[in-house]
Amino acid sequence: MTTPPTLPKNRQRLILATLMLCSLLIWLENTVLSTTLETLADPVRGLGANPGQLQWATGAYTLVFATLMFTAGALGDSFGHRNVLAIGLAVFAVTSIWAAYAGDASQLIAARAGMGVGAALIMPANFAILLWTFTGPGRATAIAISSTSTGVGMAAGPVLAGLLLGKFWWGSVFLINVPIVVVALAGVVLLVPNFRSSTRRPLDPAGILLSISGLAALTYGLIRAGQVDDWSHWDVWAPVALGIVLLAAFVAVELKARTPSFDPRMLSQQMFGGGNASMMLLLFSVAAVTFYNAFYLQGALGYSPMKAGLANVPTAAGAAVGAPLGARLVSRWSLRPIALPALTVAALSFGAVGFLGLHTPLVWIEVLLLVQGLSVGLVMAPVTGALISSLPLEQSGAGSAVTNTARQAGSVIGIAVGGTIMSIAYRGAIEPAVGDVPATYRDSVRVSAEQARHVAATLDRPSLAQAADRAFIHSMHVGAVWIMIIALIATAILVVALRPTGKKKTPAPKPDQEVAHSPEPRSTARIEGSPVAGNE
Repeated sequence: MTTPPTLPKNRQRLILATLMLCSLLIWLENTVLSTTLETLADPVRGLGANPGQLQWATGAYTLVFATLMFTAGALGDSFGHRNVLAIGLAVFAVTSIWAAYAGDASQLIAARAGMGVGAALIMPANFAILLWTFTGPGRATAIAISSTSTGVGMAAGPVLAGLLLGKFWWGSVFLINVPIVVVALAGVVLLVPNFRSSTRRPLDPAGILLSISGLAALTYGLIRAGQVDDWSHWDVWAPVALGIVLLAAFVAVELKARTPSFDPRMLSQQMFGGGNASMMLLLFSVAAVTFYNAFYLQGALGYSPMKAGLANVPTAAGAAVGAPLGARLVSRWSLRPIALPALTVAALSFGAVGFLGLHTPLVWIEVLLLVQGLSVGLVMAPVTGALISSLPLEQSGAGSAVTNTARQAGSVIGIAVGGTIMSIAYRGAIEPAVGDVPATYRDSVRVSAEQARHVAATLDRPSLAQAADRAFIHSMHVGAVWIMIIALIATAILVVALRPTGKKKTPAPKPDQEVAHSPEPRSTARIEGSPVAGNE
């Protein structure tokens, strides 16, 4: 086994750019879909998808993404992270084309699940390659720079979706992934060495089956609750209970495994476990509030996809500024005084959605979105840097898989719970307006505000559309309160996670310090296909 050579600075920068492009692909996909939800719900311009189908179209991607990442990390450690990354990019491109030409909501959901497979292969390999490429203080800087791709994706996604939806059919928003994949694949093949661990971790079929089935059952039950408006219904509580049991069995199986793909023991560490739990709940809140925002701007306010995309730019701009700013502030002071206030502000900004209405000036919406993006960026980037940089290099694949699995699981449940709260609250608020609607249309009116507006246009009943708008605003306000509470719980957990340990009460280490003192077991590492240093 050979010691990996230190790559030239120029090559390191090109590898970082390639990795950012891969990360951009994933974030771009998330924001593109959020802008397209309103169109997909339209019976004429889209697929006429109901809220449950839209939750699954969003959740299927994150569900598969979350549950396959730990396996993808093991594959990368065994067969090389470059190989896994390249395969993930190819899968993402193929399934994006499938999604673009889906004939109904079921096909779209299946294609989105396939895209989740590709994303699951991309993300852990992306993180691991970054950690192998950069060492010492430069690693924290690379993580901070890489995180800006989040803001770029969040900014570009809605605008690109708006442009495409204004000129083409809804499926065009998925085709933009293909040229990005082509460029990223070229960079991966030409620039990235095939980093991999010397210890090959076996695949974990039992863990894969239990994690996917458990999270899928839990998600199904949560979404079903919004469809039947009854938490006591057997097809709500039974899948939720089954999901909890299966996930508990998954943890038990992983604890007994000699070399687990997803190691729950890593979460027993105060910082790593508490930080991941906090970020999981934060992503829960972000996913839910983003789901609401898509229907608020295009549905209730009547914005075009292009205008809605531009309206979301402050969120992306805030995240793009907040990520590097947070890393810089933490390097000057420490993690605790930066992350805790930022997370508190994020929670309050989610609750402030409860003050938005049908006549709120656009400027106030933009200010709120900017605050949300900035505060989330300030906390996500430095906490991610602290979590990842604290891991031994040999655990990079497994550690990044644990971190990203927790966050994607939070997003899946956030979409399911947020959408369910919205559906239940909407149905209760719209019921008084359903009485004088012809019987054949009543179920459609109860399903969602989008379908109620379509019925109102068909029957030439403007008052019904107005009632649907008011019912949606009510449901969004109810959801905002719950989202804020969840984010405040995330803040409380982070307080505990960042609490100093030991006899000396010292501040939490800065990311650069953590990197400098983290183990660098490069003597046991292998790189395939890497030229000898100095010959490049």
